[in-house]
Amino acid sequence: MLRIARTIVESPYAAIRAVECTDDHAGWSAPEAASAAQVVLVRQGRFRLDCQGRQVTVEPTSGYLNRPGEVLRFAHPAGGDLCTSVTYIGDELTAGLEAARPPAVRVDARLELAHRMLLRTGADPGFAAVEAVLELLWLALRSAPDELPAPGRAELADRAREAILASESAGAGLVELARLLDASPSHLSRTFRHHVGMPLSRYRNRVRVSQALIRIDQGETDLAALAAGLGFSDQAHFSRVMRSELGRTPGRVRSLLGPTPLR
Repeated sequence: MLRIARTIVESPYAAIRAVECTDDHAGWSAPEAASAAQVVLVRQGRFRLDCQGRQVTVEPTSGYLNRPGEVLRFAHPAGGDLCTSVTYIGDELTAGLEAARPPAVRVDARLELAHRMLLRTGADPGFAAVEAVLELLWLALRSAPDELPAPGRAELADRAREAILASESAGAGLVELARLLDASPSHLSRTFRHHVGMPLSRYRNRVRVSQALIRIDQGETDLAALAAGLGFSDQAHFSRVMRSELGRTPGRVRSLLGPTPLR
């Protein structure tokens, strides 16, 4: 089976890859054992999946979920396909997976949008990408919209805000923050969004932009060092976040907040 995979995001907890499969065969491929938990959603085309003897058609309205060790086979009677694979590394993000009934995943409009947004997570694998992956897994595992678990207590959201505000780089990754607060990443992410009104990643970026404004207003001119000190992956990532939150680049903000010229 010929697959071309392009890595979108890779972190210690999950890997997001855009996959193109160019196979064109009606018969089943050789069996292969899944090495990790994985959700696969289709952007274009369709194929057949056999997972432990359960056979499903996988296409844009129906994806699949597998657990580690399950044996998979594939058939492509309609030609190739384009899909997105989300591989969960370790077990910190997959609470509740044992109770799921793989392989078929019903893909409604919310899950399809989450899938397509997953490919636009940018260069923040610690927060934005992990939150997007958790959102996707949550949507994939739910049995019905009205059966979603209730969000947690506001106290957890307050503690998360305090932890982010107390850090010079606005907090480590989502998994590390959840570990610090003795909560699962999924529960923390849902609780924070419910009580604060925005995702943790958005709040973290808002705090980092505020810290950047303070530093620039105090005379900081080295934007590369500022980006690194605030925990951005690079200066380009810093610039994208600043433009998204403020409508201006760091360089423009530096010009606006620079010393007033003598008359």
